[in-house]
Amino acid sequence: MANNRNNTPQDLKLDMAPDVANGTYSNLAIISHSPSEIILDFAQMLPGTPNPTVRSRIIMNPIHAKRLLAALNDNIQKYEHNFGPIVDPQSAMNADTVPYDILGKA
Repeated sequence: MANNRNNTPQDLKLDMAPDVANGTYSNLAIISHSPSEIILDFAQMLPGTPNPTVRSRIIMNPIHAKRLLAALNDNIQKYEHNFGPIVDPQSAMNADTVPYDILGKA
């Protein structure tokens, strides 16, 4: 869904190539930035491999990255409302040493 200027939902029709429709698995994301871009590298880190392999790189301007953050936060809240809290076992074990929440706030 996309929003128009009045912030009402508008249907967005996407064309999708079959190889893209299959998706790409990622269990590691590395985020970096320059003054004009946010770079998201999605990688796979698998047992028995020495280094993670970047599977996809997305380059966005900061405005679109902030919109993505808001949309992801909204979808996580909806997911947790429907299916219950998402618990990160590693964060739960180290709760005293995790200084940031999902939005990067102290």
